[in-house]
Amino acid sequence: MAAYLIADLEATGTDPAAIADYRRDVPAIVAAFGGRYLARGAAELLEGEKHPHHMAFLEFPDMAQLKAFYHAPEYRALVAVRQRGSRANIIAIEGL
Repeated sequence: MAAYLIADLEATGTDPAAIADYRRDVPAIVAAFGGRYLARGAAELLEGEKHPHHMAFLEFPDMAQLKAFYHAPEYRALVAVRQRGSRANIIAIEGL
């Protein structure tokens, strides 16, 4: 069953180059774990109070692959890069 990763990144302005490096390098790691982007970019609030920022929706073959990606050393190194210039909420959810 497919699994989805939903990311909401808010740039903090502390290290814009780090965010650029992260966005450049992460797609290859996503693909290496069988993932693909379904959507990526600025998001618009239509209802509610949580204001989204730069969002990404990724699909993986299953939750095991999603977690393998998330915990992989090569991705964890990029998380450290991303955290230098942003705050994030990362959510994993199984598909139907």
